[in-house]
Amino acid sequence: MFNAEQKKNECVQWIRDFFEQNGPDCNAVVGISGGKDSSVAAALCVEALGRHRVIGVLMPQGEQHDIDKAYALVHHLGIRHYVVNIGDAYNAVVDSIPAELHLTAQSKQNLPPRLRMATLYAVSQSCNGRVCNTCNLSEDWVGYSTRYGDSVGDFSPMSHFTVTEVKEIGYALGVPKELVDKVPIDGLCGKTDEENLGFTYAELDAYIRTGHIEDPATKELIDRKHRQNLFKLELMPCFDSGLEVKA
Repeated sequence: MFNAEQKKNECVQWIRDFFEQNGPDCNAVVGISGGKDSSVAAALCVEALGRHRVIGVLMPQGEQHDIDKAYALVHHLGIRHYVVNIGDAYNAVVDSIPAELHLTAQSKQNLPPRLRMATLYAVSQSCNGRVCNTCNLSEDWVGYSTRYGDSVGDFSPMSHFTVTEVKEIGYALGVPKELVDKVPIDGLCGKTDEENLGFTYAELDAYIRTGHIEDPATKELIDRKHRQNLFKLELMPCFDSGLEVKA
């Protein structure tokens, strides 16, 4: 049984505690896509800190067909927001890569999230901020994020909640249903999350929480993705020199 109200309140207090320890006067900076994750993360920060201490950053790449959802969220919450179009930056990087390198499709798909994170930190350091990571447990479990892109941040309020639980918290926060229930699209290749993954979030979430799944092939696919992407959740490996540190 998942008590969304209780977990929402606990998470809000955790955010308050984090800022008390890591920047009592700082602002929460959230990249706003218009999807459920950024919407719920921003709403949690507003409840924890007040709307005056939450800054939304909208980062379309050229034209974004669903940017109206991002505007709807920042207007619903009443938070300060900035729009930074990363289209020119993306084109400049791609055009500057030597032609003989032949950038792969995956490289091109992962470049925008990394540019967005660089943008968030530029805004954050200019606004006395702390960057909010908007990932959830379901996506992290199967590595559905871009390393050094949307996978990072200064604090992560939802990384131990599944997609199903994030949506329940969104309802408890009063986030507009059209944002909480918006079909998740990665914004990189035009497919939905579930089309890319090969299974539904309902299947994944139930497996994470109960260990049970009907289809053996789906279980094997989830387990394989989990194993292959665990490195994304770990600290960068460092060579142990064996030398003593006395400081």
